[in-house]
Amino acid sequence: MEFTGKIIAILQPRGGVSKSGNEWKSQEYVIEDHGQYPRKMCFDVFGADKIEQFNIQMGEELTVSFDVDARQWQDRWFNSIRAWKVERVSAAAAAPAPGAPVPPPTPSAAPEFLAGDAKDDLPF
Repeated sequence: MEFTGKIIAILQPRGGVSKSGNEWKSQEYVIEDHGQYPRKMCFDVFGADKIEQFNIQMGEELTVSFDVDARQWQDRWFNSIRAWKVERVSAAAAAPAPGAPVPPPTPSAAPEFLAGDAKDDLPF
C-alpha cells in the first residue's frame, strides 16, 4: 500500500533489547495527505539502518510504501503500519522513470504573423 503526503510530526524514537539480546530501534512519523478532508497516518520505520537510510525530515513531501499487520498483547489487538520504502515526491516528479515515454517538446515561440495578416476575421 502507498500513502502520499507531508510529514507533520516526528515522534520520539523507541529502542530496547530483544529477548535474544539484540538491540532494536523504531521511529514513528505522522503523514497527512492533501485531500479535501485530509487524512493522517502514523507509521513506523524499524531498524537504525532504515531510519538513517530514509532520513525523514519534518515538512517533507513523501510517498510511503507500507505493510499493515496486527498483533495481540494481553487480549488486545494493535495494528502496525511499517514503512518499507520512502520516496521524496519532488525527486520522483523531477526525474522520469527509465523507459517511460518522453512527451514531445512544446513549441517555445509563438507563430510569427506577416504584416498582411493583421485583418481580423473573427465574427465577434
